[in-house]
Amino acid sequence: MSETNRDLNPSQSYDAQQVSEEIAEGSLPAPKVDVSSDYEASREFSVSEIDRTGEGEKAAEKVTAHSFEMHDPEATKFKAEPTGDPGDFLKMAKEIGHETGAHGNVDDDLIHKAIEKGQPGHPES
Repeated sequence: MSETNRDLNPSQSYDAQQVSEEIAEGSLPAPKVDVSSDYEASREFSVSEIDRTGEGEKAAEKVTAHSFEMHDPEATKFKAEPTGDPGDFLKMAKEIGHETGAHGNVDDDLIHKAIEKGQPGHPES
């Protein structure tokens, strides 16, 4: 039977294993890694060619432009002049109350029926 080396990392290729062994033995110099210069070099690839010119900005504006003409909003000014009459306030409150009031016809009998149906042991609950 052949003998296997159980020290090998199975995720590492044969070439990578050989290089790491040669570096450990000293027959191959360890590579020098300069992370900051690699980072600076990689930044060159983070921007496309079109973005390095004015054409990129023009293309972005064209793609994101509105399909329809957009108007600037106009500021409106409204100032309610005080009348000093509390009846004006009551009138306004009644008008608002009718618009937002309960819809439908709710009376005391309907409320009592709803309370009864909500009680435990009621046949329809």
